[in-house]
Amino acid sequence: MATFGIAGATLDFDVRDTSGGPAVVALHGLTSSRRREALMRLDIASRVEGVRLLRYDARGHGRSGGTADPADYRWPALARDLLGLLDHVVPGERVHGVGPSMGAGTLLHAALADPGRFASLTLMLPPTAWGTRRARSRDYERSASAVEADGVAALDAGADDADLPPAARGRPRTGPDVRAELLPAILRGAAATDLPAPEELERIPVPVQVLAWTGDPGHPESTAQTLRERLPAAGLSIAATPDDVVWWSRLLAARLRRWETLDPTVDGGPAGVREATGGRPRGDRVGVSPWKGRWFDSG
Repeated sequence: MATFGIAGATLDFDVRDTSGGPAVVALHGLTSSRRREALMRLDIASRVEGVRLLRYDARGHGRSGGTADPADYRWPALARDLLGLLDHVVPGERVHGVGPSMGAGTLLHAALADPGRFASLTLMLPPTAWGTRRARSRDYERSASAVEADGVAALDAGADDADLPPAARGRPRTGPDVRAELLPAILRGAAATDLPAPEELERIPVPVQVLAWTGDPGHPESTAQTLRERLPAAGLSIAATPDDVVWWSRLLAARLRRWETLDPTVDGGPAGVREATGGRPRGDRVGVSPWKGRWFDSG
């Protein structure tokens, strides 16, 4: 583990270095952390071999510190943290960004601020945005007030399995992994932020992979579809079952091989980039794909 100080926060991070592999930075969602993403099996970049992987806890989350100012937790501010950390760990190098929900919002704002910094983006579970964001913002404000009145216990640790999106069922129940005293500010920061305007997305030139799932009002398909339509080079896959989500690490590995191939006549890209064998779905071992979702490729 290592730390990096930036504008009122100390970011806790770690690096898995595979010499010569492409650089990948992995983010996490709101009230989550590196540890919680692993428990939820959403740490798809950790199951890709042959990459130099940078993981970190966003300010106020996990092992990282932060302030009690909600403005520090808006996605453009978190994007500045990300760019500062990249300058510290991989100065001058283009990286592949991977992150769910809040992490996806952070990556989009960072790519607008410094498009030359990124070789690609993998946006998992894009959150409510634009028209769907207002109701979600009111929920965050109510949650912040409840935490101030009754503590972190006021937030439910998670829905019953039957209430989860179909592709998320069977995952463990986990509570927020945040600094308790900072949670109201973190929630109010989330309430006051949004994805870049759809017309601004057209200025992000890098290849993008959008990974969504069905039946989740907090991460609606409408956001994922708009991202695919507005981003210049975006593909979209929508998971319908837990097995579909298991394949996300394989999709990421395949895309990294494609995106890192300098000669378009060479199939497969760097041989060192591959999905860890331990993460392959059972169906793949017998030559049968378990994929039940929908796929919209960028070509």
